[in-house]
Amino acid sequence: MAVRYQITGGSSAAISASVETGIRTGALAADSALPAVRALAAELAVSPATVAKAYQELRRRGLVVTAGRHGTRVRPRPPVATRRAALRPAPAPGARDLSQGQPDPRLLPPLGPHLAALAAEIGPPVGYASSAVLPELAEAARVRLTADGVPADEITVAGGALDGIERLLAAHLRPGDAVAVEDPGWANLLDLVAAAGLRPIGVPVDSDGPTVAGVRDALALGARALVVTSRAQNPTGAAVGADRAAALRDLLAGRPDLLLIEDDHAAELAHVPLHPLAGATPAWAFVRSVSKPFGPDLRLAVLTGDEATVSRVAGRARVGAGWVSTVLQRLVLSLWRDPATAELVRRAGQEYERRRSALLAALTARGLTAHGRTGINVWLPVPDETVAVTALRDAGWSVAPGALFRIGAEPAVRITVSTLDDAEVDPLADAVAAALRPTGPDGFTA
Repeated sequence: MAVRYQITGGSSAAISASVETGIRTGALAADSALPAVRALAAELAVSPATVAKAYQELRRRGLVVTAGRHGTRVRPRPPVATRRAALRPAPAPGARDLSQGQPDPRLLPPLGPHLAALAAEIGPPVGYASSAVLPELAEAARVRLTADGVPADEITVAGGALDGIERLLAAHLRPGDAVAVEDPGWANLLDLVAAAGLRPIGVPVDSDGPTVAGVRDALALGARALVVTSRAQNPTGAAVGADRAAALRDLLAGRPDLLLIEDDHAAELAHVPLHPLAGATPAWAFVRSVSKPFGPDLRLAVLTGDEATVSRVAGRARVGAGWVSTVLQRLVLSLWRDPATAELVRRAGQEYERRRSALLAALTARGLTAHGRTGINVWLPVPDETVAVTALRDAGWSVAPGALFRIGAEPAVRITVSTLDDAEVDPLADAVAAALRPTGPDGFTA
């Protein structure tokens, strides 16, 4: 920063509040370095212990992160609503934005006809007493999950995958507990774990998902929960294979102290078989969102698991948000039942496969090793993220820095291919090759 934000306060609470104000107003931007403990203590005429306590509280709330010799810095996406000017900067004017990780709007099924039909048949308004999981939605979800090998005796719904995972973690864990998460992994999940006051333990990922050795190490370090992405892992595109699933099942067997959460966010878009871990531990849950196949605005995820876990999630929802709108549930059910929509989703999945494969092949032809077995993203190891992101931005391409997704994994960038057109593949690959000379490391495991 050209002018450093002046942190104020004479107590740990006042100092932490001052830092939060700086983050909220944008004066302390993402990744901004905070002063060293002793330096700030001297500046404010307080004890180092007072500043250390303030920083500890900020870390507990997920606003800052301490990274060894890099000191204490503002998290990339702290859990505080900031002014619009402080949000993630928009791509440079005229740049092609491949950083968002969202599905292609052109490939999403239209909702209008289903909403019109729903309006005609929805019937009288429902009240609080009758608002819950619709039995017909639960049954349809049960059929779909069972067909994929997921036990689905108990069903509830949440407001999206992340909402479901948050409810699961809150039902089983307390602040300070350790959670094993994929590294690199879903940025939103890493932010959620930090905001909940939980301690993340990074598990290396390869093309078959979390490594067995990494999960074993996380368990040895006291992980109370393990979150696994079944397919289309964000950001690497990993998918849990049959052999990996069997090995992880063997490792997790007999762990009554561990909550196992599986996230199948790609669902119908994934064109690889599902190899679920469901039931490997006594406490488990499987979460499947509808956002990627049917539209991000459809904030609904189906959640199944052991009876006690699902009961905790559903019970907590009843005394909080209450329920997921039955209007939304009926809309999702209508989409599920429509053969034309199912065909559109199938074609969208094929198109994502084609676009991702095309970029991977173009990068390989230029001597670059990237990863993306499934999903809508390509993960590209780089020697220096800042250099790579800046060079690509200057060439007219906006990509996401890997720091958003990493704990201890090697540097990389994430390129979203969902909207990538055929004519853009070679120019993008040329720009990447020019930005990455010499090429980065071959793998993405930490």
